[in-house]
Amino acid sequence: MFQTFQDTASPDQGPARLTALRAAMAAAGVDGFLVPRADAHQGEYVAPHDDRLAWLTGFTGSAGWAVALAARAAVFVDSRYRVQVKAQVADCFEKIDWPEVALSDWIGEALAEGAIGFDPWLLTVDQLERMQTALPGLTLTRCENLIDAIWDDQPRPPQGAVFAQPLELSGEAHEDKITRLAKDLTSDAAILTLPDSIAWLLNIRGSDIPRNPVPHGFAILHGDGRVTLYMDAGKLANLGDHLGPRVTLRAPKDFLNDVHGLQGTVQIDPATCPVAVAVADALTAKITHGDDPVSLPKARKNAAELAGARAAHLRDGVAMVRFLAWLDAQPPGSLTEIDVVKALEEERRATNALRDISFETISGAGPNGAIVHYRVTEKTNRKVNDGELLLVDSGGQYVDGTTDITRTMAIGTPGDEERDAFTRVLKGMIAVSRLRFPAGLAGRDIDPFARAALWEAGLDYGHGTGHGIGSYLSVHEGPQRIARSGTVPLEPGMLLSNEPGFYKEGAYGIRIENLIAVQQAEPLPGQTVPQMLTFETLTWVPIDTRLVNVALLTQAERDWLNAYHSECEARLAPHLQEKTKLWLTQACKAI
Repeated sequence: MFQTFQDTASPDQGPARLTALRAAMAAAGVDGFLVPRADAHQGEYVAPHDDRLAWLTGFTGSAGWAVALAARAAVFVDSRYRVQVKAQVADCFEKIDWPEVALSDWIGEALAEGAIGFDPWLLTVDQLERMQTALPGLTLTRCENLIDAIWDDQPRPPQGAVFAQPLELSGEAHEDKITRLAKDLTSDAAILTLPDSIAWLLNIRGSDIPRNPVPHGFAILHGDGRVTLYMDAGKLANLGDHLGPRVTLRAPKDFLNDVHGLQGTVQIDPATCPVAVAVADALTAKITHGDDPVSLPKARKNAAELAGARAAHLRDGVAMVRFLAWLDAQPPGSLTEIDVVKALEEERRATNALRDISFETISGAGPNGAIVHYRVTEKTNRKVNDGELLLVDSGGQYVDGTTDITRTMAIGTPGDEERDAFTRVLKGMIAVSRLRFPAGLAGRDIDPFARAALWEAGLDYGHGTGHGIGSYLSVHEGPQRIARSGTVPLEPGMLLSNEPGFYKEGAYGIRIENLIAVQQAEPLPGQTVPQMLTFETLTWVPIDTRLVNVALLTQAERDWLNAYHSECEARLAPHLQEKTKLWLTQACKAI
């Protein structure tokens, strides 16, 4: 059931915890200590045991760093969290705009000489190499985790049960995946650390990370078509003989020794492999660098995974429409943000198919909507007032797919400024949805289409336009993304979000998000480009037309929106009761 998101540390705890960390630094003989938001598996999400950044600073965002020195300390966050960090982090920490200000630049300016300690399980090979290059005058020192040393009530590491993902939903037996990927290796073995890579490869799912059905573990993919899996046996009690003879189970404590004993060449992904795994003087094998060999195959969804995504989104769309109809019936000012979160989760649970929500629901009314990754707490909870915008970003984990959707709704009568901004965000979402583009283009090539209408008015947003989505896996999945930094070419089968936005600090936030799948486009007469791609829309939930300034839409955009709403009604109405069906008909009325 719903639980309000609890701050791991309040700002008034920050100074005492920073003082304790500095004492631990002095005892360890280091002049500074790095605290990334990361765990040993280098996934995006961390278990409570590994949420060290939040414990130390109070910052609960999904990305960031802290650096503690003897006289200065700082928290580094990107543009999604600039508002949030001000509210959550005490003044004993400087708040630094990252990556505009590089971690190494700040350290180099703040500390002329000395040693910076770090936990080698929490820094990747790439991160360490970049810092060593940028800080030649400082020593980067591997040491024990100093946060663990002072965190008296640190939660225990997770021990969630592991279960099999059925073949009819995965679409390919894990033995066949192992064979296929092993053949493509250019080394004798590859190290796998990412939880979702291991889960996808072996057709297993887990429960070690809240909202993400992945298990913690490590694996070695061998070139001869075997896998060695390092995971606590107790977590696998319900798997039976699923793994089969091609997979050898070993205890996690054996992982480093086994890596050190490998022969020949061993591939690591320097962007995700912890430094602790790739300590050169402990290895007998030759280390080679390459991308995680599971990453791209996992991103290219097969027919079964795509069918599952469509089914999950239809089911989720029914729950969303039931929620939106309920929301519209409530008098302005009668609900709080927490009321909204509870009601939406209840509708998803009423499907009797929900395994979990796919992330903590964002329910931001008025100024809270301008906090891009806002999480409501009992302390921040506020009324949804008349004349405000309500931004709700949410999703569900179903055994056949993962969903993620954002809708921004008018509560009462919206203002002209809000309608103008909303319509420009909508124009960007429609532009991406309608796009035809040559094969070989990457997300950075698509991103400007989502922003053009905002740019015309001198507006923009600080986050990417789209992230990859897992198949009953992580709600954020690489390597594909629609963003200025998205360099991986888009391929058929890849799932992405399409979520432009606009945020006015202290006033309101707007985001409209559908999920889309890359597919081959039907060739046009006289087409000269060998292959064109386009997007299949997966999300079918009405967009609030009360917020649309129709005069800003082109005829083609109006046609797309009307066709989208017609399809929403056709797909969802058969699954709704009469009262909700009437609401849907009105919400989908052509403009």
